[in-house]
Amino acid sequence: MNSAHYRSASATDRRSAPFTNGTTRINSTRVTRDERPFVPDTGSPVLREGFGDSADGHAFSKSEKRLSGLEHRRKEKTTVTTTEKIYTRRSPKKEPQSASNRNGVRRSTVSPVPKEPLEENNTPRPPWAPSVSLVPHSSAPLAVRVTAPPLSRHAPADLDPPPFETMSMQEQERALLDDLLYVFMGFEGQFVRFHDNYDPAEEKDRLNGPSFHPLPGLDPSLRDLTNSMLSMATHHCAIEAFIEVQSREEFGSVNHALCAAIRKLLKDYLILIAQLEMKVLTDPKFTLHQMHIAIIPTAQSLAQLYSLAQELLKKNSLLEEDMDDSIDDFDADNIIERLKEGGDLLPGSLSKKRCIGGNVLGLLTTRLSTFSGDPAARSILEMLLRESSRPYMVMLNEWLHHGGINDPHSEFLIGERASIKRERLDEDYTDEYWEKRYYMRDKEIPPQLEAVREKVLLAGKYLNVVRECGGVNISSKIVDTPATFDDPRFLDNVNNAYSFANKELLHLLLTKNSLRSRLRSMKHYFFLDRAEFFLYFLELSDSELRKKYRDVNVGKLQSLLDLVLHQPGSIAVADPFKEDIKVKMNSVGLTSWLIKVVNVQGMDQDNPDSVIDQYKTPAASQTSEKSKDDKKKEEEKDIIGFDALELDYQVPFPLSLIISRKTVMRYQLIFRYTLALRHLETQLVGCWSTHTKERAWIHKSSDKRFELWKRRVWTLRSRMLVFVQQMLFFATAEVMEPNWQKLMKKVDDAERDDSEEMKPGLNPKAKPTVDELMQDHVDMLDSCMKDLGLTQAKLLRLHAKLMTGCGMFASYVEHATKSIYEADTSIQAKPVKPGASIPTPAPTDPARMKRIEESIRKYEEHFNRHLKILIDALNWFATTETVSLLSLCGRLTNAEVQKRDDLFI
Repeated sequence: MNSAHYRSASATDRRSAPFTNGTTRINSTRVTRDERPFVPDTGSPVLREGFGDSADGHAFSKSEKRLSGLEHRRKEKTTVTTTEKIYTRRSPKKEPQSASNRNGVRRSTVSPVPKEPLEENNTPRPPWAPSVSLVPHSSAPLAVRVTAPPLSRHAPADLDPPPFETMSMQEQERALLDDLLYVFMGFEGQFVRFHDNYDPAEEKDRLNGPSFHPLPGLDPSLRDLTNSMLSMATHHCAIEAFIEVQSREEFGSVNHALCAAIRKLLKDYLILIAQLEMKVLTDPKFTLHQMHIAIIPTAQSLAQLYSLAQELLKKNSLLEEDMDDSIDDFDADNIIERLKEGGDLLPGSLSKKRCIGGNVLGLLTTRLSTFSGDPAARSILEMLLRESSRPYMVMLNEWLHHGGINDPHSEFLIGERASIKRERLDEDYTDEYWEKRYYMRDKEIPPQLEAVREKVLLAGKYLNVVRECGGVNISSKIVDTPATFDDPRFLDNVNNAYSFANKELLHLLLTKNSLRSRLRSMKHYFFLDRAEFFLYFLELSDSELRKKYRDVNVGKLQSLLDLVLHQPGSIAVADPFKEDIKVKMNSVGLTSWLIKVVNVQGMDQDNPDSVIDQYKTPAASQTSEKSKDDKKKEEEKDIIGFDALELDYQVPFPLSLIISRKTVMRYQLIFRYTLALRHLETQLVGCWSTHTKERAWIHKSSDKRFELWKRRVWTLRSRMLVFVQQMLFFATAEVMEPNWQKLMKKVDDAERDDSEEMKPGLNPKAKPTVDELMQDHVDMLDSCMKDLGLTQAKLLRLHAKLMTGCGMFASYVEHATKSIYEADTSIQAKPVKPGASIPTPAPTDPARMKRIEESIRKYEEHFNRHLKILIDALNWFATTETVSLLSLCGRLTNAEVQKRDDLFI
């Protein structure tokens, strides 16, 4: 029994070589340089690359049909017969030289029937009966499920073939030709075997490929020729192991498609082996050199596949690679996102990397660029890239045309966080639904999609919104779309899908959901545009808003607001969305809130948007340090309803994507700023009304110091009113309105009909996308906040001090009115009859008069000092940040100059 009897049933067997007996020499000769080598036809344009034509090729045109016959003949060869050549070990005893041995020819000795092997105690050794068994099923459907054949080094010694030293060069060559056919299939031969360090049970050994070596004693020329061909067998075994491993479920559909394409190439390789076998069996003149020439193109192709497989296995951490590269490529965020998505990780350690999906396509693209100068390698890599991209293109088309993600292995460039629902939009201050529900895996983007990655992401996001509103039929089949990356319609498909999705969502927002009307409604309420109705609301709720914010009855305020909004003649009566406006009370004052936001991450630097994202609610930062929190809470107890009042606005989906909680919060900040200015203006106008109606202020006192004090109060009230009115006019007329008009122009461009773009004489202009419109909306609000100085901590503090001073002065005027009756003795004098002498009133108490003058002096100094500092700060920020502050600086300068002029009136 020889070693061929335990080879795997999957090998292509054949009849015995034309040996008549063990001592018969082979009548074969080596091919000369003038003879034309054999070049087989593999039937594959990829593996046939570089083969050329051959005169012997016609003999193998039907060799593929012999594969089934070879399998049948394999079954016939199950026992050892006397007609087969049986090699036995050479007897250790020295034999007498025969006549032929004297002539220098060494022959082997053959025994018709091998003797029964004996143990050391002369008892018969049990017969060697190698067996095969099933291995556990893996997730790779086509993986081999039988154990590997026993290794030759484990076989009994009496089954070993005769050594090469006993054979002639022609016999060695014929034996190698016979063995190499098995070796090319991945099995050991009689004379070519695995290295001792190879273990087929170890996955890494199989993935690296077995190393073959011929037995000692081989002729050096034949050894060199054989070793040059054994690498192809190593590559073939490694590629087969690669296909089994990478076909497992966890490696994704792109790897599965790649393995299927490589398996198709290996089918052509098997056809080549069948052709070589037929040539060995039928052509006695076929030599090892001819076989070597015949397999060169195929060996180069397998070497290219082997190199690709090794690189891919290293990137999947199935083979060892440089530790530094492994550390650099480790991505903890990817693992965290994978766990958040509810998916599973690859078997083994969490630190294992993955090369699936887009990474595989990127690897193939990179290698295609590297080997572009090699026609054979380029042909193979182009075919592999084309076939591997098919499942990826199915996912891409599903995303582009239906907005769906069918990605069980997380290999697509777009990921979805299913935990983020649209029902949370009412509480979402960071736009999580829009920004984070669908995200891009930056490290898994194929090079072919790098230039259009944003369009791919937005196209699917737009379609998802339209689909949730019933605008896209997801059951419709996707037809006439490119199936591979090399399709010339590939980029057009992405661009067309993006344009269609953008157009559908814009139509949904602008037409069906009346985006323009929504924005105009918000302008009325939050920018206090045509705010007569709101001033009326403030007048009705004055008594309630003067309370501490904890004591304010929000339900009563909401009833008063509804009453005002339904008042006939009000602009709000015609607003169809007035029911969506609600009254809220904020526990933190405007200045404190804005300074907290600025201090989180420099909102006054470059990115105010990121700060708003981080600072979701004003109460979120109140849990840091207890000692500071207690102090802040004590300060916040003094906030009255006017300082805590804010409005809220609810919008339905999908308008909540553009009018999100993030944008509503910006509206609220601007509203509270303008509300504070209007409330202060109302207080100062009330002071003016008091000064013009109350007898205490109208009466001309006999004390000149008292009259001078009144004039100082009137002047300071006038300057404060000018300051507040200039701030309010600048905010509304020079900041909010121009920015609002710019936004409306963008909305007009989005509403423009496509037919208008084709009119002659008009400058063609691309319509803005939904994301651009969303960003324009946020930019408009950010520009307003920046131009108003709400993003600069220094301006906020100065503004707060001036506003507080003006408010305290308005309260002081009410208190001073009562004090005048007590301090001015001329008011207390009774009126005299006509013609009677006027009695001289008692002089005002000098100490009391001094206290009165000291009080107004403090208000004047406070206002003058902080106004000057504010003007200087505005000048500085106008040159470094926002030039629009120059206009406000000029207006406030007039209020400062007025203090000198009014004193002499």
